[in-house]
Parts: sequence; structure tokens; C-alpha cells
Amino acid sequence: MTTRQPLRIAILGTHSTGKTTLLKRIEMELRAEGVTVARTGRLGKRAAAAGLPKMHHHTADSTEWIITQGIADEIAATVQGAEVVLIDRAAHDAIAYFHAALAYRGEVPPRLERERLLTLASTQLPKYDLLFATTLDESMPVDTGHEYDARFRRLVDQHVQLLLDQDDIAHQRVTSDPDSQAHAIDTAIQLCLKEALV
Repeated sequence: MTTRQPLRIAILGTHSTGKTTLLKRIEMELRAEGVTVARTGRLGKRAAAAGLPKMHHHTADSTEWIITQGIADEIAATVQGAEVVLIDRAAHDAIAYFHAALAYRGEVPPRLERERLLTLASTQLPKYDLLFATTLDESMPVDTGHEYDARFRRLVDQHVQLLLDQDDIAHQRVTSDPDSQAHAIDTAIQLCLKEALV
């Protein structure tokens, strides 16, 4: 590729909706085409390992850590020469989880804190060349490796969609339907290969 900055493809959505699997499939296809790919991720687990709360225990601090660590991971991937960076959890994903956690606990965040975190997440939007948003299908089996709470999972899905709609954020929705996933993969591959020829 001849672009100075790598292409950035990001994803967000509630847990166990196929985000990581989708990015792995995109990565595999791109590597088969000779494209250098880096994939960020595991931010929730890394936050927990650092002693920060996760899932419905999220706080402003854990949200800020996840956003800023995600930014740092993207920068590191760029410095290492990746042509495409696959971002497993776009910055707004952390905001959705935070808002869902507050709703789950019946809490209201201070307005300035909420606005500050949303502003931080919003600074990342111009960097995404493509943003996918997975949608919840409760008929699909869940990853039992997650701390699973059906109500919290629904709240995250609602807050993801709310953020995307309220801020009119350009994105492509991805459902559990195989055709929807195949279309997302094809969209990502075609974008990357097109840029490689520029």
C-alpha cells in the first residue's frame, strides 16, 4: 500500500456477537492477499488484569483506560508498519459499556464526566476508514468465557445503537446472518485492496 497511514477498520457491539471472529476472518483474507495486518483487542481482560472493573461494574476510570489503551495499541501497530489495523472495540464501544453499566446499576454519571469521555471517544472517529457494528441476536449461543448477564448484554446493545444513531456515526451493521457477515468481510477486503492499488 502506498498510503502513509494504515487503513483502520474498527468494530463495536455487545459481547458474544461475533466481533473478534469477524476481524479474524478479515485478517486471514488480507494476509492471504499479502497485506500486513495488525489487530488490537483484549482490552476488557487487560483492564481487569490491571485491577480495573469490567462488564456491569465499569467506571469512568476503566472506560478512560480502555479508550486510551486502544489508542496506544493503534499507534504501536502503525509504528510497526501495519498496512491495515483491525480495531477490536472502537472507542465508542467503551462508552456504550459504561452507559450500560450505569443503567444496569441505576446510576447517572456526572454530566461533565459523561461529556468528557464521549469527546475523547469521538476524537477517534475520523481515523476509522470503516466501522462495523454488530447487532444482538439472543437466539445465538453465547461465549461462556464471558461474565454473562442477559440484561446487561441487551443494555450494551441498546447503548451501542443509541450512540451510533444519536451522533449519526457512519457504520455498517452486521447481524448474525452469514450473508451479512460475508458482506462485511467483502466490504473490508475490497476497501483494503482498492487502497493497495492507489
